[in-house]
Amino acid sequence: MKILMVLTSHDQLGDTGKKTGFWLEEFVAPYYVFKDAGAQLTLVSPKGGQPPLDPKSDEPDAQTAATERFRKDSAAQSALASTALLSSVRAEDYDAVFYPGGHGPLWDLAEDPNSIALIEALHQAGKPVAAVCHAPGVFRHVKDANGQPLVKGKRVTGFTNTEEDAVQLTNVVPFLVEDMLKEKGGLYSKGADWASYVVTDGLLLTGQNPASSEGAAEALLAALK
Repeated sequence: MKILMVLTSHDQLGDTGKKTGFWLEEFVAPYYVFKDAGAQLTLVSPKGGQPPLDPKSDEPDAQTAATERFRKDSAAQSALASTALLSSVRAEDYDAVFYPGGHGPLWDLAEDPNSIALIEALHQAGKPVAAVCHAPGVFRHVKDANGQPLVKGKRVTGFTNTEEDAVQLTNVVPFLVEDMLKEKGGLYSKGADWASYVVTDGLLLTGQNPASSEGAAEALLAALK
């Protein structure tokens, strides 16, 4: 079982002068779900190397059992520090892909032609594609085999407008995940803000927020069985 994890390389939070990147919990929780299930993991990002960590996800109130485990895991830290180039991977070499969130993907992965082509190839090959929190933003320009938006007519979730309001970034992000998924014809639903909520529609799996990261990873494993 070979699973690809695609991380952002984008570290600027719009014009705020603040840093962003990937959200720690949304990477480490799925990483360990997959590792513990015996999966072979490959980590990639648009620029390769160490992806930028959203500093807010490193604060004390954002820590979980998975983040604590990661801090003691030199092998995982080394793997994260040396991601391969997204442009170097071939869809046929993997059984599934998982996109962790954080605000970074809204700027780079949502617009990245290599990411778009990868998702389209995996989907058309009948392989599962999962994304959590802001990462469903990567579906913005992805099409299905008929040239329609991938999410059109499919049940999806992602970071809610009210959650974005709560972190006061509604006017900073390039687009709102909830609005975009609806505009593309997705059958968007959500749970309570900050509570775990995962939606499975065939081979498309989405999680709403950081609390949904482990559940989204488990849903991906279920889809692979």
